[in-house]
Amino acid sequence: MRNPKINGLYAITPELENTNHLLDKARQVLEGGAQLLQYRNKSANRILLKEQARLLLQLCREFGIPLVINDYLDLAIEIDADGLHVGQQDASISNAKNQLGCNKIVGASCYNNLDLALQAEKEGADYVAFGAFFPSLTKPNTVPVTVSLIGEAKKKITVPIVGIGGIRLTNAKTVIQSGCAAIAVCNDLFQSENIKIKAAQYAQLFAETN
Repeated sequence: MRNPKINGLYAITPELENTNHLLDKARQVLEGGAQLLQYRNKSANRILLKEQARLLLQLCREFGIPLVINDYLDLAIEIDADGLHVGQQDASISNAKNQLGCNKIVGASCYNNLDLALQAEKEGADYVAFGAFFPSLTKPNTVPVTVSLIGEAKKKITVPIVGIGGIRLTNAKTVIQSGCAAIAVCNDLFQSENIKIKAAQYAQLFAETN
């Protein structure tokens, strides 16, 4: 998958031990119109991580959507995932790019720090993520981000910006309108009664904004 565009709904998986449940929910997200899927699981053992990541990759291939692995560079290499998302304490962007290859996606969390985003772009990041825009259930101890920061970032960096943190259907439009090319959503998506419809509603927000 060569240089896919980073835009639209960027779904982040919840930590589920039941792989069938995870795959069922992920399929609904993709059917609803998610443009990227990130596999994020900080608590699973290595065997489960590898099993879930491989099966999610097969599912994403079916839809022609990139699978990005959160944090685990070795896992991304092992299963030949489409990319890696790193935080400040994870693998360096340049190292990830070197090991994964130039046709893979590497994204970076930049919290509320524009200097981090500028450095990430310099190192070869394909997108930068700012957040949290709103209080987040997935990561409670986050730093707040304002809409004005995105406006400032848009003037200085050229790679796509992903908004993250506490995003719900009720507040997502503000984040999109601030200049974010994509929005990353976990709880509001995967905990919905009808995940496919919720994903489609998020996708529709981008259609309305563009």
